[in-house]
Amino acid sequence: MSTPRRARRTADEVNEEIRALWQRARGRLDAEQRREYQRLVMEWAAAAGTGSSAPREGAPPRGGQARDGAVSRRGPVRAA
Repeated sequence: MSTPRRARRTADEVNEEIRALWQRARGRLDAEQRREYQRLVMEWAAAAGTGSSAPREGAPPRGGQARDGAVSRRGPVRAA
């Protein structure tokens, strides 16, 4: 018997979960929260189509920073 797979979420849905994580953590992640953040960033990258290390034509620049812990269209970010 196989394990049921979760439906793939959109980048916006994952982004909302990242925002909620940073809000709950008040800008400071403990070790467990950091692991969760890393998992979410990987999920976001896959959903946003930026999982490849090779830049795509028209791809947004990586490493965008936002002050609210969200993931921007330019890449994962964290609260300042």
